[in-house]
Amino acid sequence: MATKTSSTKSAAAQGESASKSAARAAKPPSTVSSEAELLSMSDDDYMNAAQLAFFKQRLQNVERELLQNAGETTEHLRETVIVPDPADRATIEEEHALELRTRDRERKLLKKVQQAINRIDAGEYGWCEETGEPIGLQRLLARPTATLSLEAQQRRELRQKLYGD
Repeated sequence: MATKTSSTKSAAAQGESASKSAARAAKPPSTVSSEAELLSMSDDDYMNAAQLAFFKQRLQNVERELLQNAGETTEHLRETVIVPDPADRATIEEEHALELRTRDRERKLLKKVQQAINRIDAGEYGWCEETGEPIGLQRLLARPTATLSLEAQQRRELRQKLYGD
């Protein structure tokens, strides 16, 4: 009898959960305009349409900025300045090298940003790749390209420290 009761409760809980999901899907998604508003949402709303739109907009802004920086670097490096002084020439070359290293890091970040946008489109954004658990809004606000929960990331870093890459 206890099993039947628990299975009845389980079915009722699933029905209630399905009706909540349907109600949430039926009403139009609201927009999230600030981090505070995002963090004030309940845990049941995790990665709803409004949150996904918020993160997609944020990632698209980062993507646009990175692409603009890359274009500016290209233009800057095309400018040729003839400097007769070897010290000045060395300084200019060092500045170019630093700029290229910075753009290389940004290129890698751009790839991660584009992958995050693809995960949003696929409905996989905000969930840990290893555990399937929520990554968490605060972590995503700090690092919108995160693919692992904090605990999974800590485990990965510990493994890398112990066993190398």
